[in-house]
Amino acid sequence: MPEPQRTCPAGAVVATLEKPPAHLGDGASTARKPRGLWSDAWHDLRRNPVFVVSALVILFLLAIAAWPSLIASRNPLSCDLALAQEGARPGHPFGFNGQGCDVYTRTVHGARTSVVVGVLATLGVAVTGSVLGALAGFFGGAWDAVLSRIGDVFFGIPVVLGGLVLLSVVSGSTVWPVIGFMVLLGWPQISRIARGSVITVKQNDYVQAARALGASPARILLRHILPNAVAPVIVVATIALGTFIALEATLSYLGVGLKPPTVSWGIDISDASPYIRNSPHMLLWPAGALAVTVLAFIMLGDAVRDALDPKLR
Repeated sequence: MPEPQRTCPAGAVVATLEKPPAHLGDGASTARKPRGLWSDAWHDLRRNPVFVVSALVILFLLAIAAWPSLIASRNPLSCDLALAQEGARPGHPFGFNGQGCDVYTRTVHGARTSVVVGVLATLGVAVTGSVLGALAGFFGGAWDAVLSRIGDVFFGIPVVLGGLVLLSVVSGSTVWPVIGFMVLLGWPQISRIARGSVITVKQNDYVQAARALGASPARILLRHILPNAVAPVIVVATIALGTFIALEATLSYLGVGLKPPTVSWGIDISDASPYIRNSPHMLLWPAGALAVTVLAFIMLGDAVRDALDPKLR
């Protein structure tokens, strides 16, 4: 007699069909998992040549700002008047300034001052503006109205003119008065952006659901709103970092920012201006370093903006 056919249980058939192909391995399900906003942004940034180039330039600037002696072992304050305005020579590729100081050494050491001022000013502006803007956008009402009007007052103050007035009465050569001035006049821009982003995010369904479940305002703001509203702040802060570096050089050039013996690109540009026709190398190198630094941060901010803004993808 013919042997009866055996049928597999239905569950076995389903299990067989649901099992991924052997050549895909265990990572098949992981590959299908959708990426979040930050992982998707990082995925795009790694493939953006603008981001890669600007990030490499910024990493180099951060390295020489932290350890300038790696590529410039001389003292930037060591000068010889006999070499004043001399051009390039062996061991001194950028020549000498009007005081006989090595331009190459001062250009390298000037990166530390510019980076420190830019980073600290950006952190101060980002934290102050984000906190005030998030509170205004979340609570609204009188708090929003008061902060918005205060921000409008600071928006009406010209930055350079305000620096000339406020910093002219400050004595000393430290970076803190310059940083404090930048934070004082820079927070309204970040505050306005943070406020608008928080107002947009707090209308989402998951925020309303958290509020309906009884979550406290602090928990809603910190756990649900800020992580989803911080992207525009990061973009603007990245671009503003380059702007603050340029602003520090402008104020130092005008004589109200950093003062000697502090080594700064703005101070060197100011000192070289009277000799631009006879000794252009004194102005070329610090001005070129400043331009490359500001451009790198602006390019980085543009790349981050394109990666974090879903409308641009």
